[in-house]
Amino acid sequence: MPASKTANTLLIACGALAREMLALIEANGWTHLALECLPAKLHNRPDQIPETVRRKIREQRADYDRILVAYADCGTGGRLDKVLAEEGVARIGGPHCYSFYAGAAAFEALHDKEPGSFYLTDYLVRHFETLIIKGMGLDRYPQLLADYFGNYRRLVYLAQTEDAALRDKARKAAERLGLTYEYRFTGYGELADFMAGAARE
Repeated sequence: MPASKTANTLLIACGALAREMLALIEANGWTHLALECLPAKLHNRPDQIPETVRRKIREQRADYDRILVAYADCGTGGRLDKVLAEEGVARIGGPHCYSFYAGAAAFEALHDKEPGSFYLTDYLVRHFETLIIKGMGLDRYPQLLADYFGNYRRLVYLAQTEDAALRDKARKAAERLGLTYEYRFTGYGELADFMAGAARE
């Protein structure tokens, strides 16, 4: 989202959160928040996330009073937190977006109930074919399905919006992976809290 003339806070975010964050900005009239999203495909190379975020912080620092980061740890093994500490920038809490959408306590309970759970968000449901089927090569090598998903038991759709078409797609995704299906409406969860805090400060 291009910065408005009144924007004084920049949110650097994962591209997988763009739709939800733009919706929150628009719904709440947070015109003083600007959003810069990095490519969602970085999740395939989490080792590149920390330095990519650092470069964006340094590129934008002079233009904003404050910068915050809407990335969880996202598989960086603490390296993102090290970069952010060095740059003096805070991020949303949590190990991944499933945790902050569901809420940390609720996600922990979900995981404890069935550790063999595969999670989808609205973004992942929309892009299931590209990111999961094609991205993991299952369209070319369907025999890999058991290798990738043999230890999973259920697919949990953590929904940000109440969308019947997405629910149907998620259910079909579970069937395709041979997993039981569970639906949980989370809304924007702790992402909304994080952005509201950014808007107030």
